[in-house]
Amino acid sequence: MIDLLECPDTIEWLGVTYRTILTAAATGGAMSIVDSLSPVGSGPPRHIHEREDETFVLISGSCEFWVEGETFIKQAGETVFVPRGMEHTFRVIGSMPSRHLVILTPGGFEGFFADMAAGQFQIPQDMDRIAESAGRHRLRFTGPPLADD
Repeated sequence: MIDLLECPDTIEWLGVTYRTILTAAATGGAMSIVDSLSPVGSGPPRHIHEREDETFVLISGSCEFWVEGETFIKQAGETVFVPRGMEHTFRVIGSMPSRHLVILTPGGFEGFFADMAAGQFQIPQDMDRIAESAGRHRLRFTGPPLADD
């Protein structure tokens, strides 16, 4: 298995490592795939993608997902599909990071990760700049991230 941390084309934001392994440009905009390595406890605020369906394929670790008020846990080898327009989030749980593929259809949202890594924006200090990029990528933040119990 490729060590994501050793790949020269990876980017990092808030402790999460991202590597786009299939770009929207390579698929005529149809889709993109991002390989992500997320530390325990990490996860985004609740949000909605207005444009993209999002599929998570867990390669290692475990994640707690929250989709439209339903909470469930997925582990390595399992998938989660979140249709566009559905409010969702996730949090890495357990004792090891989660490596997962994020498949976005159509492609293009990987540009948000690139914006965040380039600016190294912090939450909550830079939320205005984060929200600006989110708006360009048709992402709306709707609530806080999942909290530890």
